[in-house]
Amino acid sequence: MQHFISKAATLLEALPYIQRFDGATFVVKYGGSFMDSPDEAIRSGVARDVVFLEAVSINPVVVHGGGKAITRALEKSGVKTEFIQGQRVTDAASVAVVDQVLSREINPEIVRMIHQLGGRAVGFAGTEIFTCRKLFLKDASGNPVDIGYVGEVTAVNTAPLLDCIERGFVPVISPTARGEDGHVYNCNADVAAAQAAIALKARRLAFLSDVPGLLRDPKDPNSLISHLAVSEVDGLKKAGVVDKGMIPKVDSAVAALRAGVEKVQFIDGRLPHSVLLEFFTDEGVGTEVVQ
Repeated sequence: MQHFISKAATLLEALPYIQRFDGATFVVKYGGSFMDSPDEAIRSGVARDVVFLEAVSINPVVVHGGGKAITRALEKSGVKTEFIQGQRVTDAASVAVVDQVLSREINPEIVRMIHQLGGRAVGFAGTEIFTCRKLFLKDASGNPVDIGYVGEVTAVNTAPLLDCIERGFVPVISPTARGEDGHVYNCNADVAAAQAAIALKARRLAFLSDVPGLLRDPKDPNSLISHLAVSEVDGLKKAGVVDKGMIPKVDSAVAALRAGVEKVQFIDGRLPHSVLLEFFTDEGVGTEVVQ
């Protein structure tokens, strides 16, 4: 009997959050190696949580990544993968593979999972939603470095997304974009998710990956930073706590918060129901970043 009482207590803990977020938009960035897991339960776990959000009158919007799948596809095509400053160098041959994997393979798969779990979703190639400018890196001397068809999202076409939400469907968006030259560009999915959250005036933005959250010591999963203020970010960068792949995530989080998103969360997508635990419990399970 105590087991059932505990279940009821969990539901009651979630109730005020469900009431508070009625009709709100939540953007979920779906990525990390958990997407490649051979375990169907892990791959579909986040999709199940998205369906739950939809069922309690929250409007989830999914932006997904797919870096590992892209690397495998490029290798299979005989295209060598090169990274500069953590960014994938993307020539014309590479961007065609990127577009195929993200928009025509991964995107429909996520939509399919949501449908199988009783939800309703519509897939969008990022080129339908995002506009970008060509991204240039800088070398040690400050000179521009051309890494090909890699873009930085500059605008979000919200009309089809808002129509989708109004009709009760979950938009699922790949992180490609249309450049000013009309070409397809590969974009950082974290940045794309943040820009979508800003444009849609989302109340929450969650980055899902394969780590517990922001860690003070990357080698120690018990060093989780549960709560982080924007004012602390620069200090963590200088200390090397935030570096490499975490930099675009954290910078995107800061940009979203400064633009009006109430809270940004970093969550381990491998943890069963991590999205629900983070959004609907007092303690949460990841890192929350606030203004």
